[in-house]
Amino acid sequence: MTQTAPRLSPQEIERIARRIDRPIVLVGLMGVGKSTVGRRLANLLGVGFVDVDEQIERAADRSVAEIFDEFGEPYFRDGERRVIARLMGETHGVIATGGGAFVDPETRALIRDKAISVWLDCDIETLVERTARRDSRPLLRSGDPHAILLALKEERGDSYAQADCHVVTDDGPHNATALRILEAIDSWL
Repeated sequence: MTQTAPRLSPQEIERIARRIDRPIVLVGLMGVGKSTVGRRLANLLGVGFVDVDEQIERAADRSVAEIFDEFGEPYFRDGERRVIARLMGETHGVIATGGGAFVDPETRALIRDKAISVWLDCDIETLVERTARRDSRPLLRSGDPHAILLALKEERGDSYAQADCHVVTDDGPHNATALRILEAIDSWL
């Protein structure tokens, strides 16, 4: 079900943008749209966008899946936290994290202290459809994606709920979701 798109004028977007004094960090399960919507949000605000997983892959010269396979999740999460800290120090733009980043207590505390955290959320069926489009999700390789995503949502929900803002996404235009994020941030500020 598509939600009604918010209607923010360019002047309202500019007013909200002026109030944002730190990076916006998008958190949530894989497939929820953090990267896609994050790019739209950054474009609306006239700021930069960075995807943490892309930065990690570039620095390691290997995919996230390869890092997971070779070194394990704890090693990956430690490196992920360092990359997020560096990016938050370098930019006041929009940062898309990996699905498990905000679950790590140290990473979550870092983000909550230095950024505006936004939990992007959607229903499991949509997540299953979106994640099926790419075979680069290490956590979905071990079984039924629907069951895995449902378990992850249950397991991670309390952590995600600690984000500053909560925005539900849908299959509507990404720009509409970006505008809903701006409305949520405006209400939170």
